[in-house]
Amino acid sequence: MITQVSEPLYKQLIRAYDEEVAVHAANSLGELRKLAFERFKQVGFPTVKSEDWKYTNVQPLVNQTYSLSASEQPVVDLDLAGATVPDLDAYRIILVDGAYDEALSSSAVTDALTVLPIEKATEDLAFAKHFAEYADKTDNPFVPLNTALFKSGVFVSLKKDAVLDKPVHIIHVSASEAPLFAQTRNLFVVGRYAEMEVVESLITKDGAAHNLNNHVSEIVVQEGGKLQHYYLQTAGAASNYLNHTEIYQEKHSLYNHYNCTFPGASFVRNNINVRLDDSEVESHLYGITLTAGDQFVDNHTIVDHLKPHCESYEWYKNITQDTSTAVFNGKIFVREDAQKTNAFQQNNNMLIGERSAVYTKPQLEIFADDVKCSHGCTIGQFDQEALFYLRARGISEAQARVLLVHAFAFDVTSRFANETVRRYVEHLVEEGL
Repeated sequence: MITQVSEPLYKQLIRAYDEEVAVHAANSLGELRKLAFERFKQVGFPTVKSEDWKYTNVQPLVNQTYSLSASEQPVVDLDLAGATVPDLDAYRIILVDGAYDEALSSSAVTDALTVLPIEKATEDLAFAKHFAEYADKTDNPFVPLNTALFKSGVFVSLKKDAVLDKPVHIIHVSASEAPLFAQTRNLFVVGRYAEMEVVESLITKDGAAHNLNNHVSEIVVQEGGKLQHYYLQTAGAASNYLNHTEIYQEKHSLYNHYNCTFPGASFVRNNINVRLDDSEVESHLYGITLTAGDQFVDNHTIVDHLKPHCESYEWYKNITQDTSTAVFNGKIFVREDAQKTNAFQQNNNMLIGERSAVYTKPQLEIFADDVKCSHGCTIGQFDQEALFYLRARGISEAQARVLLVHAFAFDVTSRFANETVRRYVEHLVEEGL
């Protein structure tokens, strides 16, 4: 997979693991961490020689020196305005540099919802059953690294038959005043026939130093469960993200993912993998990416149909400005046993900046013969005739551009289940232009 690893961070990680091996050995996760770190050492950091990373060069990020632990001092004057979704009433969970801040977070008022720092959840039965059972089976080298050395994150579990009355809003804040490599691990479990919404916002505190965040989230939706999952990336230029989300669904479950990235964070790589490993499962993946400046955003998705009578629907739209770059690589697999599969994938791209770039690679691999599958891709520039049409009717050029981009994004935003979040995302699209 690689021929060379970055020296500074790689050596730091080796030393950090060696220093903490005694702690790991005494922990119930000790053997799991050990095996994960051995896996990481075998492959190291990916390079552009790897097909999945050919447009995504992480070497400038990992060839730097970072602190591997956030400061234990409480952060003062923490401004959460950048993550505020107007009119959204939600249970709030605050993670500062990955660490769960109980003082800033809301107290859940329902016994059906369990929220714990990930490091305190090891005795929970759901944690023991599901932790590292799904994400660690992928070939993303940042996942075993996270498993071996994560220090913080959050565990969220909803009991069976419970329907949460309002969303869970998780706010990830990058706040360290020293360069930081943060590894956050999250586990979400939706019980049988339970329903919930999760909104994740990523922001950067003013004055925060250069930071690299390796986030891994495992999501389990049990039989008949429903999860609406929103991902709102509004962090600052000092922040860089490697996000891996692994979803496991049981029979009759529904998972919807809404992935929204806006101008700000310098580097974003999202890996979103959905494994449909039971019959009659439904998954929808939607994405809006609006880039600006020199920003780089890469969305990699895998929808793996393993059993029959399942449905997936995926629609991603990229809008690039200035000299920014967007990447989309969507893979749909329909395995031999996955008869009666209905799968759809679409990627549309609009280049506003003359020097911006889009790399797109929709993939569809079908090994079954009784399926309904389709995929497509378009790339185009701003429609000058439509712009002229609007301007000829007294609409300013700026407002005309906003209207055209809104129309382009509408196919995706109109599918948002939460109307409050939809209005907020459409506002961010307008603001990002």
